[in-house]
Amino acid sequence: MKNVRRYDLDWLRVGVFALLIFYHVGMFFVPWGWHLKNNVIYPELRWPMLFLNQWRLPILFVISGMGTFYAYSFRSPGQYAWERLRRLGIPLIFGMLLIVPPQVYLERLAQGAFQGWYWDYYPSEAFKGIYPEGNLSWHHLWFLPYLLVFSLLLAWPFRQIKDRPGSLVKWVGNRLKSPWGWLIFLLPLYLWEALLEPNFNVTHALVGDWFALINFGTLFFFGFLLIASGAPFWENVSKYRKRNLLIGIGSFCILIFIWQFEDGVLRHFTEAGVKVLNLWTWIFVLFGYAATYLNRPSRVLGYCNRAVYPFYILHQTLTLIIAYFIMDLDWGFWVKALLLTAGTFGGSILIYQGVIAPVKWLHPFFGLKSKKPPK
Repeated sequence: MKNVRRYDLDWLRVGVFALLIFYHVGMFFVPWGWHLKNNVIYPELRWPMLFLNQWRLPILFVISGMGTFYAYSFRSPGQYAWERLRRLGIPLIFGMLLIVPPQVYLERLAQGAFQGWYWDYYPSEAFKGIYPEGNLSWHHLWFLPYLLVFSLLLAWPFRQIKDRPGSLVKWVGNRLKSPWGWLIFLLPLYLWEALLEPNFNVTHALVGDWFALINFGTLFFFGFLLIASGAPFWENVSKYRKRNLLIGIGSFCILIFIWQFEDGVLRHFTEAGVKVLNLWTWIFVLFGYAATYLNRPSRVLGYCNRAVYPFYILHQTLTLIIAYFIMDLDWGFWVKALLLTAGTFGGSILIYQGVIAPVKWLHPFFGLKSKKPPK
């Protein structure tokens, strides 16, 4: 099957990473634990945050699995593994050495666990011990080592599926030709949610994070299979997007209802089923509407698609720097939220446009590919 660039996937990738900035701004205000917290907490904000929580990470891993399919068009497993090591490993190490330490420093200042200027903290204190007890961390960059592990482990199987699609891809395509065949993918997701999630808290520490590893790894694998099936997938998500939207709204409303009850065995197994239905449905909803309305190139998309990786690496450090200086001020929610959002996006644009983009030797540290000269 000839690969044709899917601009809707690019738009979705850019959009979901943009949502991550809004999500991290929201984390400053909600009751859940985060690195820094506002002096006033807004419990009602947790509802839109919970809605995003259901599908924002799953769809990123699905999209990443799809991107792997296209990346394999002209690479061997060894070439692909080396490319992943460069584009994921180098930014991860760079981020842990230079981008993340200011976040931990500000957190330690806010906790009263450290006093002094940043140069008193870095590098003498920055790499002592592993976070949260110590200071060395990958913080928001945790997505990179997980994606790297999945890419390396599945490099050879993906190459085999790409070269010889065979019965597995045909089976996936046949399921997607049915109006309800897409629900078969819920079975493993339900098993992980029902049986693994209660026993393995998500830590983003990679080691021992078994639920996250298996769950996100499954979604990554599903992404590859869905895109490998070709036309049946795109026809399914486009044709049933309105129906899926209604299912997604309904399933999230049912989740809100379930969350009103006390924890128990019945609630857990019921909630697990509705959660995986909800996340999988919203993934299909987003693909369906993107395929219908966004599968076209634009200059804006070209810019955003290249800038999104540096924005991802930079954004949380910028958010926390601003948050530290306004956390105790009585400015109200909207003023602080707008300042955090504008400051994070604006700071990312300034650093990307003024420093990263023009300085070519910085590109590998932010996961940027070399631009090919026009033919």
